[in-house]
Amino acid sequence: MKPGEPSADNADSRATSYTTLAAGQDFRHELEVKRSRFITVLRRAGTEDEARDLVAGLRREFHDARHHCSAFVIGPDRTVQRSSDDGEPAGTAGIPMLEALLKRETAPGVTDLSDVSAVVVRYFGGVLLGAGGLVRAYSESVSASLDLAPLVRRSRRRVCSTAVPHAAAGRLENDLRAAGMVMAETTYQDRHTVLRVAVPDDADAIAAATERVLQLTAGSATLTPDGTEWVDEPHD
Repeated sequence: MKPGEPSADNADSRATSYTTLAAGQDFRHELEVKRSRFITVLRRAGTEDEARDLVAGLRREFHDARHHCSAFVIGPDRTVQRSSDDGEPAGTAGIPMLEALLKRETAPGVTDLSDVSAVVVRYFGGVLLGAGGLVRAYSESVSASLDLAPLVRRSRRRVCSTAVPHAAAGRLENDLRAAGMVMAETTYQDRHTVLRVAVPDDADAIAAATERVLQLTAGSATLTPDGTEWVDEPHD
């Protein structure tokens, strides 16, 4: 399983798509409130271990900070939700951070952000903020970081394959892409190239894709379902 990938049992989730962070890098933002520094780091995480790795790494990096508060939400159905105040007054850090993730609108009226780990490192500035001030600071820190982080659409796709002669593979792949199909990994065998397409995970979409391949190849090739995968797509 690649970093940031949901586990295999997510193939059985009720959700067929959700929004997450773009993979491959952390996203950082710093907020100062009454001389206290709030350094927020966001990371895509598909498992609890990956989410906790971010906390552990930031504890080492910012070893002299007073607090390393955290929250994460994981899974297409957002079934895993955790938070930690890490020494701040109960309910003033982790829960506001988690709510900032859960209530984040990724489209008008849509709150489906998941597979995200957030850590806020606080350096105390000498001025007490009070419970309300802490709640606002931790919530705003995560929200401001999300404003800057690029998002992607994570969709469950049925992966189907078709084997075609090497000489015909390039043209067929171009035609499939032009038809709006999402291409998965291509493999090369001795006598054939195996093209794989990722179509929406429903019977009508699979039937339409199969018909399209038949049309493009004059009936010489067809699609065979190979299973499901979660794939990243541009976020509108």
